Amino acid sequence: MKVLFVCSGNTVSGISPIIDNQASSLTEHTDGLFIDFFPIVGKGFKGYIRSISPLKRRLKEKKYDIIHAHYSLSAFVASLAGAKPLIVSLMGSEVKESFYHKFVVKLFRSLFSWKVTIVKSEDMKKSLNFKKAVVIPNGVSFSRFVPMKKEICQEILMWNPSKKHLLFSSNPQRSEKNFELTQQAVNILSCEDFELHCLVNVPNEQTPLWYNAADVVILTSLWEGSPNAIKEAMACNRPVVSTKVGDVSWLFGDIDGYYLTDFDVKDCAAKIEKAIRFSLEKGATDGRKRIMKLGLDNKQVAEKIVAIYRSIHNTSSCSVC
Repeated sequence: MKVLFVCSGNTVSGISPIIDNQASSLTEHTDGLFIDFFPIVGKGFKGYIRSISPLKRRLKEKKYDIIHAHYSLSAFVASLAGAKPLIVSLMGSEVKESFYHKFVVKLFRSLFSWKVTIVKSEDMKKSLNFKKAVVIPNGVSFSRFVPMKKEICQEILMWNPSKKHLLFSSNPQRSEKNFELTQQAVNILSCEDFELHCLVNVPNEQTPLWYNAADVVILTSLWEGSPNAIKEAMACNRPVVSTKVGDVSWLFGDIDGYYLTDFDVKDCAAKIEKAIRFSLEKGATDGRKRIMKLGLDNKQVAEKIVAIYRSIHNTSSCSVC
């Protein structure tokens, strides 16, 4: 079975590591599955519009059993290029979009008969009011994100072992990640023993080192779908402080070492302090067991997506018998 991923190609590394990792997990765990990419290069409305004709040509030149678009803008391009059968993964950013944007998503979904719409959390499904959407969060590579000795990771990264290290799990320049809340909360703690790091421009293969080197991982986003950073930190058994966005409260459950914060600076500071205390007293959490119990390792998630591919492929094959 041949699948074409239609997605943005505008990150520093080209295709987003999230999408690249999903493709790798699908082919790794499924015999006979081949994935090709159509990266949309060029930002903004014009960049996406210019991609419609090249995608049309690609679809005429090559035969694909499934076209899988990631994010709504890529789905618009795939729809207008005549991609069929089309699966669309809405990745989380659609939650914050305007009423008009959500209306256009619904319109395209109906007019172009998207076969399946995948969302990342029940919260997304409710926010978008897509009753028939399938909830499949992104998975975690349990072979890459593994618990490691904090001291060894800090030594490799040359972090001062006498400090308490806090890791903000994204790029502080992205406004939706709400770095200001983290920074203000850390300032309230006003302890010279703290060092705040940001997970920005870190090669994908090095991120497990950063999680494992941190005493506490922090996410203070304004919105999320199903944040990969949380699942990756949990797979490394690291304590986490996060705002209640996306499916984070479901991911945390009631296990120790995981703290939900309001958007209030004092509350955030208090939760970071609790997480640091947990890290010093107990070290590791049971986050990895929790993620495994929820069925969020890459293999299990890949099986769910491939089951959708096969269902559509079998139906399409029967229709031409």
